[in-house]
Amino acid sequence: MRLSSFVGACALVLGVPALASAQGQKFAYVNSAAILQSAPGRTEAEAQFDKDMTSMRAAVQKLSDSLNTLQEVYAKEEVSLSPAAKEARLKTLREKQADYQDRVQKMQEQAQAREAELMQPIMDNVRKVLDDIRAEGGFAFIFDVAAGSLIVSADKNLDITDRVVSKLRLAAPRAAPAAAKPAPAGPTSAPAGLNTKKPPTA
Repeated sequence: MRLSSFVGACALVLGVPALASAQGQKFAYVNSAAILQSAPGRTEAEAQFDKDMTSMRAAVQKLSDSLNTLQEVYAKEEVSLSPAAKEARLKTLREKQADYQDRVQKMQEQAQAREAELMQPIMDNVRKVLDDIRAEGGFAFIFDVAAGSLIVSADKNLDITDRVVSKLRLAAPRAAPAAAKPAPAGPTSAPAGLNTKKPPTA
């Protein structure tokens, strides 16, 4: 499962404020990528996502196979078709291609929504732990060194990544919600084996 959005979300949680007024304030930093790797529930969320995507991948493969068959038949019969018949067959292929792309796009949107649903308990838990540690430690800000911040050097003693991971393990997220039955019609990327079919041109 592609979970790169998690790091970006952490950047919003942690923030990268201007340092002009930093005098007298306490700071710390974390590596959100490392937190994600160890976050309780992540492995289970990925497994559930893969399971949920099985039917979608099968549906995409079925659509792809059907379109391939039409194209292969057309290629074999093209030379014997009249201009009018050829144009009619090409029109059918274009319509099938448009339907294929539309249905795959809907599957992708469904998969993105499912991924967000599975990740939400983990994200909520991370936010809570970060807020708790910030309050307990009296930190004004917690920076994220894995989300494209402008920090180029930092005291390793200010790294509280391990502390966050330890607390996450003591406050594991709720179990991922059961999958809703997807309509036959996808992940942040196209399901495995997906390719875009283009009808032949006359």
